[in-house]
Amino acid sequence: MPRYSLSRIALAGLLLAAASFPASAQTWPTRPVHVVLSQPPGSSPDILARLIADRLGKAWDKPVVVENRPGGQNVVGALAVLKAPADGYTFYHATAAALVINPYTFKALPYDPKKDFVPVGMVGQSGFVVAANPATGFKSIGDLVAFAKANPDKLSVATEGPKTFSGMMAAMFASTAGVKMVAVPYSGVQPGILDTIAGRTQVTFQAVAATRAHLQRGALLPLAVTTAKRLPGLDQVPTLGETYPGFEYSGWQAVVAPRGTPAEALRRYSADLASVLADPDIVKRLFDLGVVAEAGTAEQLGKYLDAEHARWAKLTKDIGFVPE
Repeated sequence: MPRYSLSRIALAGLLLAAASFPASAQTWPTRPVHVVLSQPPGSSPDILARLIADRLGKAWDKPVVVENRPGGQNVVGALAVLKAPADGYTFYHATAAALVINPYTFKALPYDPKKDFVPVGMVGQSGFVVAANPATGFKSIGDLVAFAKANPDKLSVATEGPKTFSGMMAAMFASTAGVKMVAVPYSGVQPGILDTIAGRTQVTFQAVAATRAHLQRGALLPLAVTTAKRLPGLDQVPTLGETYPGFEYSGWQAVVAPRGTPAEALRRYSADLASVLADPDIVKRLFDLGVVAEAGTAEQLGKYLDAEHARWAKLTKDIGFVPE
């Protein structure tokens, strides 16, 4: 999957445009800006959103308030944004699930990501890892596949459910590798990870950020990552694409706004978000959360979202996923 990134020239141009925009015309924001998040307080996206909100608030000299609206596979958060006035004071810090995956997993979705939202800017990408309980004896993804083929329906994998990123990755892997796995759904990230560590499941597909501490202390063994390239800090862990060319998926976060949001608000938010994400300190702090900062323009995000829609449409078709 092509890496979403912004060249230094493009970033410089974007920032120069923001700086050269007449100060008298920069009337936005004049009051607090609200950023809605579909994840609960304390989650990785929540920490990241608040970190960025703090920086933007200082740049604008106005509070940037992060509102947590978890539930309904991101539907609650998305609808909260759409019910708010499109006046430039409500934005959506969204994930891949909310903007791309949901349309292919829900038979009926009460919002249309393509029609209801407009892009503001990418925030970052996060890799997922295939991690096993060390007691399985698996040392590589090849060992896992060999076991699954020799023991049909005996390999259990912990995910957050069939409609989630981890569940879809597990299903896609099983289809690609030609194996069967028993998918065990959990209501959250950590319960599935802890059950894999305890041996109640053998493998889990989960975000690197959520598994990092367990990987570092050896409670879980990383077999492969789902990203296009090997990840910093897990350089010795191969990508699934090295074994199965074309298997390249990553989670990501981006900011969008309700369609109809004033151009000035979109322009300034996009430019200042890019500026924040270019700060080395922010880049490091995001990396510590398992996220690779990806500054970019609204136009670049729009093209990326189109590519991701095509990608996930193919994935759901390949694994025979039936929307519910």
